[in-house]
Amino acid sequence: MTELIPAPVPLRVIGTPLNRVDGHAKVTGSAAYAVEHPLEHADGPLHAWMVQSTVAKGRITEVDAAAALAQPGVVTVLHHGNAPRLSDTEDRELTVLQDDEVGFRGQVVACVVAESPEAAREGAALVRVTYDEEPHRVEMTLDTERYTPDKVNPAYPTDTEDGDVEAALGDAEVVVDQTYRTPYEHNNPMEPHATMAVWHDQHDGPRLLLYDSTQSVHSVASTLGSVMGIERSRVHVVAPHVGGGFGSKGLPHCHVVVAALAARAHSGRPVKLAMTRQQMFALAGYRTATIQRIRLGADRDGQLAATDHTVVEQTSAIKEFAEQTATITRMMYASPARRTRHRLVALDVAVPSWMRAPGEMPGSVGLEMAMDELAYACGVDPVVLRERNDTDVDPGSGKPFNNRRLVECLHRGAERFGWSDRPVEPRSLQDGEWWVGTGVASSTYPAYVMPGNSATVRALPEGRYAVTIGAVDIGTGAWTVLTQIAADALACPLEAVELGIGDSSLPSASVAGGSSGTSSWGSAIVAAAQAFREEHGADPAPGDTTTASPETVPAREEHSMHSFGAVFARARVHRYTGEIRIPRLLGVYSVGRVVNPTTARSQLIGGLTMGLGAALFEESYRDPRFGHVVTQDLATYHVAAHADVLDVDAEWLDEEDTLATPMGSRGIGEIGIVGTAAAVANATYHATGVRVRELPVTADRFL
Repeated sequence: MTELIPAPVPLRVIGTPLNRVDGHAKVTGSAAYAVEHPLEHADGPLHAWMVQSTVAKGRITEVDAAAALAQPGVVTVLHHGNAPRLSDTEDRELTVLQDDEVGFRGQVVACVVAESPEAAREGAALVRVTYDEEPHRVEMTLDTERYTPDKVNPAYPTDTEDGDVEAALGDAEVVVDQTYRTPYEHNNPMEPHATMAVWHDQHDGPRLLLYDSTQSVHSVASTLGSVMGIERSRVHVVAPHVGGGFGSKGLPHCHVVVAALAARAHSGRPVKLAMTRQQMFALAGYRTATIQRIRLGADRDGQLAATDHTVVEQTSAIKEFAEQTATITRMMYASPARRTRHRLVALDVAVPSWMRAPGEMPGSVGLEMAMDELAYACGVDPVVLRERNDTDVDPGSGKPFNNRRLVECLHRGAERFGWSDRPVEPRSLQDGEWWVGTGVASSTYPAYVMPGNSATVRALPEGRYAVTIGAVDIGTGAWTVLTQIAADALACPLEAVELGIGDSSLPSASVAGGSSGTSSWGSAIVAAAQAFREEHGADPAPGDTTTASPETVPAREEHSMHSFGAVFARARVHRYTGEIRIPRLLGVYSVGRVVNPTTARSQLIGGLTMGLGAALFEESYRDPRFGHVVTQDLATYHVAAHADVLDVDAEWLDEEDTLATPMGSRGIGEIGIVGTAAAVANATYHATGVRVRELPVTADRFL
């Protein structure tokens, strides 16, 4: 396999608003999702339904499956006493049906396999599990015992400190010292987590086929190979279409293992397993709640002298996940003295995981609300305050930024928003019975380009090319933008490219997450296309093939690679009821060259809308007795609806960043949600003069 540093790509279709190449299949219903793929078997597929624990901690003393097995259509009931054994049980989240230990309420303790989903569901309701309960801890407070993790997601230092923070705070003319809280949140993609598994016992060993709703077919293949004890090459994962993920499908969760175990117990017959919406609140990850104490010290003009960001957040006692909440404070603003700390509270609850912009999203809530408080304390315009604390060098790493255009985003957004016309003092503008205000927040996200990606280009007859990589389109537009990148990299018509993705038999690809997909996969496609032309020329013979990977760009390692943006919000708060409306929301971003304006705008507006939901609605309410989430559907877990989303718009600066990628682009999937909730909360303060430091911002806070 060839490795090279790809050269910048000449542009022909990159940058054009191409309609989605998979759009027709999706709107006509012919795009098959995980459990919709047709698999031939004389008896049809089996259906699996998971049985979940009803205690927070303890041990199973008995699984009574008699009534379930008597239910018509039920084939078997798997539990820790009879399920096939796993080879790797190090990951306790994935170690299902292997022992009698219960680590949280909602853990899978049995699985009913039946001829129909209805029979499986009814059978699951008939399984009786008894437990020997043990004391448990499920609430996080500032008084709860905590510990210091070795690192925070994915591999950042847990704590950092530069300069004498306490001395700088002591000398500061203005100090903000406040605590901000963000709630538990759940990802809730439109398509629930689902898997169809087929286990084949063959003469040369077992093979496992999985149709999975995942953000990474290669991650599922390697993980399931290890867990199930078979070679990675004998696990085949297919995911051509995925109905959203927001991070929750970035890593395999326990349902994939359950489906594989059920398939192994019924070799040769497909087994379908689809989570219910309710089950997703226990088994598919979530964003942890955070308690953030932020101290800012500055002079009277708002120039920062000290920043101190300490986070207390939750993990699961069975598996650690440490959200990198305070890392945004390490690089966002210039400050001579800086300190960040993360502390974890281990609870007997479900395992948290990635949710859109992990770390940056909740961290921006605390930091950007604190910056707003500092602006008012200093009597400085919030936009001007951020401009005064801008920096060309990453304060945390000491490296120069690749292309930091935060101030330009702030100025462009302020111009479009009519920021100069806003009254300086809060609670100054009234429209009938509504208080009206505006708020702003900065946004950022790392410009990741992941290692381990490769692509293959193969010449087809009549001047066509097959371009393949094991990437996944989770609804963001990968089918479309990768086709555009391939066409420009090969200097061929768009129609000449036959793209293949969503299959672990294709060349390796990193996860569709961290705003890294297009950057990482696109760079691999460009490398493969350029190597192909070097090897086979402009007129290749059908069958000519090249596989290549992009080499690391040394100059990239010498810079702090980030995208930036600014979010502006207008809020209306009813003076008598506290009802909140956000009639206008605007994001302006610096994200490099935009490969496809249509899909990019969709991503950014989606992020802004999700941030609006986080600001006003989203909160997973945990039962303080047992630790399970009781808001288990979209009727009780509120997200922004059409009536809540009024004038939402996004634009980007005209630019390219060939240091980041040969396409000149950077990732855009996460940055839209970063800073948005803070901008909304800051707008409600400007409208009412009431500072709410806890999300979601609800009507009762203003009464």
